[in-house]
Amino acid sequence: MNKKLHALLLISVFVVATCGLIYELIAGTLASYLLGDSVTQFSTIIGVYLFSMGIGSWVSKYFEKNIISWFIQLEILVGLVGGTSSTILFLVFENIASFRIILYSLVGITGILVGLEIPLLMRILKDRYEFKDLVSKVFTFDYIGALLASLVFPLLLIPYLGLVKTSYMVGILNVGVALIVCISFKKEIKAAVYLQTSAIISILALLVGFVYAGVITNFSESLTYADTIIYSKSTPYQRIILTKKGKVLRLFLNGNLQFSSDDEYRYHEALVHPGLQALPNARNVLVMGGGDGLAVREILKYPNIRSITLVDLDKGMTGLFKSNHMLLNLNKGSLLSPKVKVINADAFTWLRQDKKKFDFMVIDFPDPSNYSVGKLYTNSFYTLAKAVLAPGGIMVIQATSPYVAPKSFWTVDTTLRSVGLHTIPYHNYVPSFGEWGYIMATENPVYKKPTVFLPGMRFVTKESLDLMFYFPKDMAKVKTEVNKLNNQVLVKYFEDEWSSVL
Repeated sequence: MNKKLHALLLISVFVVATCGLIYELIAGTLASYLLGDSVTQFSTIIGVYLFSMGIGSWVSKYFEKNIISWFIQLEILVGLVGGTSSTILFLVFENIASFRIILYSLVGITGILVGLEIPLLMRILKDRYEFKDLVSKVFTFDYIGALLASLVFPLLLIPYLGLVKTSYMVGILNVGVALIVCISFKKEIKAAVYLQTSAIISILALLVGFVYAGVITNFSESLTYADTIIYSKSTPYQRIILTKKGKVLRLFLNGNLQFSSDDEYRYHEALVHPGLQALPNARNVLVMGGGDGLAVREILKYPNIRSITLVDLDKGMTGLFKSNHMLLNLNKGSLLSPKVKVINADAFTWLRQDKKKFDFMVIDFPDPSNYSVGKLYTNSFYTLAKAVLAPGGIMVIQATSPYVAPKSFWTVDTTLRSVGLHTIPYHNYVPSFGEWGYIMATENPVYKKPTVFLPGMRFVTKESLDLMFYFPKDMAKVKTEVNKLNNQVLVKYFEDEWSSVL
């Protein structure tokens, strides 16, 4: 074997490793989108995938003849299975009850095929290197490929291509390796023309899928969402879907409804006004989360507010609500106000660095359905938030449903109290979500309930506020643990309580 051919095979190791890890990441991400953004999805996907690779490696010992030919066929097969996997899963999600069986079957098949590839490559290369050199070179290229995959997947592939296009592109790379190896070793393999033809047809089929990935994605998502999808985009952090039915807009993040334009005013008025109306001298406001600008819209109704700092992780989210004309009409162009400064950063990290004090704080994060969001509901986070709260200031936190998820709701209350804050829990009814909860927190034990509100309120009044502070027996306080970084009991409570509803 000449130097060019063995270099080609080592490059093949690199490509195989890169593609293999990307398939694993695609499956984990897609499972999180469809089944709930939870560490459980990634843990089970990784476990099944690695176990399947082990099976593939074990089975490889039965491939004794025509190793190069077998490797080429496996590359074509893994490209086709892996390349079409996300399309298959999106299309069957709404139509087949046993979705998880199909999900783990595809992950298992892909894992077995990928597990077969490296041992076969090592056997092809064994006559070229001594054993110790062979192992070091193969695993060096394998690990470098894995590193590349872990970097390009979140930073380039998902933001710019999305899951479906990424799947097809990686499948094309796999089959491309098969074609190149087939051409390079055509004198050493039987049925070279057949294999080359198979590879070319497979690449063309995957290329068609890549070109029409947008159509495939829109069709599959149209099966999931009842209303017409007018905007969809995958950012490094989440899948953003905007739907429209008549005049009603609905925003979904990773499949979870964030607001409906026909009743979001109930949520955002309740989130902002019970606290801010009690602070007539408030000047500086901090909003964390709330990249849709709807909470900021409510805050801007107060002429005494001089500055609003909005910290939201996702630039794709804030950019959308700064530019889409329908959304600008909904949030009244709040994110474009000269009073508003938008910062795209992780709120936890940002709070560690910021020294400014805020009179009023709105903490409007997504529900704590996973550990990456759950950390923003911990005592560590609330300690940082307390440090930037001005004397006499108030912070308010959206805290999920005290009716559906009482343990989750009261865990937020318990956690706030654990850092020395006094809490004022309350709730209201939002038709799109049901009964929803909020918690105000302050260092001052006295909260003076407002009796007068700004004109133009559609929901919040003195009478409705009285009802918000009343908790009937089925939402009464329950004893819970403090949510900490090292345990995140809130995530477990949330998943247990909402799984019975969703």
